Amino acid sequence: MGIITPQSEAFLQTYLNNASPTGFESSGQKIWLNYIEPYIDDWYLDNYGTVYGVVNPGKDFKVVIEGHADEISWFVHYISDDGFITVIRNGGSDHLIAPSKKVNIHTSKGIVKGVFGWPAIHTRKGEDAKLTPKIDNIFIDVGARNKEEVEKMGIHVGAVVTFDDDMMVLNDRYYVGRALDNRMGGFCIAEVARLIKENKIELPYSLYIVNSVQEEVGLRGAEMIARKIKPDVALVTDVTHDTHTPMLSTKKLGDVKSGKGPTVTYAPAVHNKLLQLIIDVAEEKNIPLQREASSRRTGTDTDAFAYSNEGVPSALISLPLRYMHTTVEMSHKDDVENVIRLIYETLQKIEYKHNFKYF
Repeated sequence: MGIITPQSEAFLQTYLNNASPTGFESSGQKIWLNYIEPYIDDWYLDNYGTVYGVVNPGKDFKVVIEGHADEISWFVHYISDDGFITVIRNGGSDHLIAPSKKVNIHTSKGIVKGVFGWPAIHTRKGEDAKLTPKIDNIFIDVGARNKEEVEKMGIHVGAVVTFDDDMMVLNDRYYVGRALDNRMGGFCIAEVARLIKENKIELPYSLYIVNSVQEEVGLRGAEMIARKIKPDVALVTDVTHDTHTPMLSTKKLGDVKSGKGPTVTYAPAVHNKLLQLIIDVAEEKNIPLQREASSRRTGTDTDAFAYSNEGVPSALISLPLRYMHTTVEMSHKDDVENVIRLIYETLQKIEYKHNFKYF
């Protein structure tokens, strides 16, 4: 397909390798903004760190395309007298994958390296052989002699911790790394902005390219920015589960497979007319599409936009992802390009004062 350029991939690698934990997204937001600045007319930053660029400002009709910038992480919760660190979640971090992982502890003095330790297999005999990672028994070791030495490193209760893992490309087919959820969405909307600029697309409305914060703790950034922008339409992109890996049930979780295209979701928060427009665009432009259903809520920023400002017609376009909330999240290159294509083509079908009334 060739939408993503070498320059785009260089940005993606820098963006993914940078830490952007919930509540501490500023460095990632600066990287993202620096990339999209040539493709927008103006940009804004809200009090909690959500950044958005505007194309064609000043129109009465406002359309949002949105992803979220934050990644799951940990908070330092307790430091023992002998220098071991206990953590609590910041977002939906998975304690089962923590043992033996390298970590970065973010302090005012810079990054402090550490590891999630775990008792060696030789020491786990009898009942101890059943030992499994739990939120109250995982711990970080920074090689310190005692609590005082830990504190001298700049580590304190409330310091944020991220896994130390960089992006790679697997089999020339998959992007792999931590925090593809959902900085890959931020990448996709940035690429849409680039394509609109480079192809000199004239939109009859103001387009807001929004990179929200704090999705992982309850869609908070989207809640705030939806009230500020007051959009007329919102297209949200996030990740969804590739259900064709071992130990997952397609019957329970839905039938979604990497490489077969983005998904659209049927849900109460998803506006039926906007959803149909997206489906029509996919058919017209031969963009592969998969379908999902959510019984009550999508669990994404779609919900926050849809139920804001007396109701905003909103829809969700999702990127299939393997191993969500781990350090080896995987997304297929073709799916990433097709998410970009689908948003880009849909934006050109939304007309000024488009009628999205329910009936």
